Amino acid sequence: MASDRLARQIAFLVEADKLKTIDRRTPLTDNSRPENSAEHSWHLGLAALTLSEYAGHVDLRRVLELLAVHDLVEIDAGDTFAYDTAGQDTKAERENAAAHRIFGLLPADQAARLHASWEEFEAFETRESRFANALDRLQALLQNMKAGGGSWTAHKITRSQVMRRMAPVEAALPDVWPFVVDVIDRYCDAGAIERD
Repeated sequence: MASDRLARQIAFLVEADKLKTIDRRTPLTDNSRPENSAEHSWHLGLAALTLSEYAGHVDLRRVLELLAVHDLVEIDAGDTFAYDTAGQDTKAERENAAAHRIFGLLPADQAARLHASWEEFEAFETRESRFANALDRLQALLQNMKAGGGSWTAHKITRSQVMRRMAPVEAALPDVWPFVVDVIDRYCDAGAIERD
């Protein structure tokens, strides 16, 4: 028989598996289907390992923890599309309620730590959270790029919308920013992103 602590940890892990069922609006690079939030989180962890040299001095272990938990709230709150202004209005309330429930499945010490990590990601205040958020934005750009416009084209997204969404990349990864602007401009020229 498992201890109460282990039982709570197992319950949390089983619940976290539901992240695999949450579809996002961003397609896979082959444009065959939308990615799910668990795939997205895995890809961000790999991006952190690959691109950390552009972030200056960051605690990579901390970044990986932020990325591992950043979208768990979507199990209850769903994925709010980055360009859905109505959804953005209720996102914080929905996600806060989800964070309390989901992290609350864990033993108190782990619940507090992982909930604090989720809050750190959301706050954009530490070097690690700024890097993690920049990767979150960059990953969607890469997927839309390889999918021929992906959700940009499907939802008639404008250049100014994409530039605003990508702003954390400029702040946290200035050496990567010229690449981002080049992609945006090329996809504007191709008609995949609308000019405004």
